[in-house]
Amino acid sequence: MKDHETCNPLPTSAEQGVCGAAQDDRLADTGAMADAFAAMEGYSVVSAMHGQRGEPDGMRASASGVCAIGVMAKVPRPGFSKTRLCPPLRPEQASALSAAFLRDTTTNIARAARSVPISGYAAYAPVGAEETLVPHLAQGTRRVLADGSIPVPDGVEGFGRCLLHAIRQLFAAAHPAACVLSSDIPTLPTEFLVAAAQALLVGDDRRVVLGACDDGGYYLLGMRVPHARLFADIPWSTDTVAAATRMRAAELGLDLVELPPWYDIDDAAALERLVRGQDGSDAVCTRRALQMLGLEAFGRSPCVA
Repeated sequence: MKDHETCNPLPTSAEQGVCGAAQDDRLADTGAMADAFAAMEGYSVVSAMHGQRGEPDGMRASASGVCAIGVMAKVPRPGFSKTRLCPPLRPEQASALSAAFLRDTTTNIARAARSVPISGYAAYAPVGAEETLVPHLAQGTRRVLADGSIPVPDGVEGFGRCLLHAIRQLFAAAHPAACVLSSDIPTLPTEFLVAAAQALLVGDDRRVVLGACDDGGYYLLGMRVPHARLFADIPWSTDTVAAATRMRAAELGLDLVELPPWYDIDDAAALERLVRGQDGSDAVCTRRALQMLGLEAFGRSPCVA
């Protein structure tokens, strides 16, 4: 993370062409996509305005001994989602991929929770977006507001306010450890999430976990207490975010555990890696979206999006 910016029958490559010449309003219907993604996973989507109401029975377990992982989430919307991918993608395509990323990322958290005590959250913004966001989340994902509208120490600005807001919300839910996670990492290996939770559920309050991205940002930051200074005076939207966070952790005398690096998908090169690669988690919804959007040949032709 450097800053914050269902498989409904979408047009196939035969329908829209590899170059995406045809427009199709179905690409913008992310609500229908969410229903189709849910059907793939074998359950129906139930929207909820507040708290735990959208969770299935049995998901309201105590937070004691459970690491919270909150995905920094925004409702997929053409023209607002994954704008760094436009071009080469059209806004409708970018929004469709954003919806798939969010579903796969929250599903990945749920998969990790089978191995270690984890509770998955969507840390969302703005106020009022929760009902629209719920259909894009894996079943059982809880929601917390993280729009940065809280008092923060000097130096915590921009995206840092949202990250700190998310961390504080997760600790307010009585979790002994909490992580913020990028929503742009649908292929992140599940074992990375397992390792983060395992590292945070032992040790003392100095323990911090960082998962750096190839582009200089980070995909995960976890801690046992809300260290506000980890979000202060960080040069967001640059390739030095992870490095600055490491330096801040050292200044604070924290015990930093680093996860293996991974990549987030926020530019054309990363999108090409996603299309070509088979590494990491299976990212079922993302792979299906790429297929239905006609992006399987991305990077192999000068006329793709």
